[in-house]
Amino acid sequence: MVLLAHGFLRNQARMADLATALAAEGMTTVTLDFCNTRLWDGRHLRNGLDLIRVADALNAERVVYVGFSAGGLAAVIAGRNDQRTLGVVTLDLVDTQQIGESAAAAFAPPLIGLVGDPSPCNAQNNGLAVFAAAPDATVTWVDGAEHCDFESPTDWLCRLLCQRNDSIEHAPRPDIIAAAVHSVMGLVGLESEIIDAAANPSGRAQDACPAIDDQCLPNHAG
Repeated sequence: MVLLAHGFLRNQARMADLATALAAEGMTTVTLDFCNTRLWDGRHLRNGLDLIRVADALNAERVVYVGFSAGGLAAVIAGRNDQRTLGVVTLDLVDTQQIGESAAAAFAPPLIGLVGDPSPCNAQNNGLAVFAAAPDATVTWVDGAEHCDFESPTDWLCRLLCQRNDSIEHAPRPDIIAAAVHSVMGLVGLESEIIDAAANPSGRAQDACPAIDDQCLPNHAG
């Protein structure tokens, strides 16, 4: 099972394209909304534990956690604390208060990072310290990629806050999705195998919401 975590004050709709691409490869894929994040408090530790609770609720036997920006931090926390974790893939990871760096120091599974150009929106690539602390980390630099390129679809708000004035001829978003799918498939050992249709007959992306203190209505995708 693949669990996808959205960025700070974003929602599961921003992970829809990646969820669809993963589901198309036969992987059970789940998106969710973090119900406990506040503008003044990301509650990243809580988000990571919420990811685990979703995996528990869905009876996952093995898990790959994937996250964008602060969702990448939640994915690292979840992977650090869930023995079912096959690995974690982060998309332009943003750390805060060295939470991710501390978690990565005791991180056993593979940690894979797709990283864009430094900018205020990815805290000038402060996530690189997380990979440096991890025993088994791989970083792929996506040249010319802006922070918003790592969520798909993005929206006007992310572009307003994060998009640079300069432009590039080739939009890297499809390449980022392809690289993320490639990374996940490598972690679950499916890259050169034919997926057993019986294991995931619908090939659909699912979504869930770990509403613990707050109500949260999931949106069905795929």
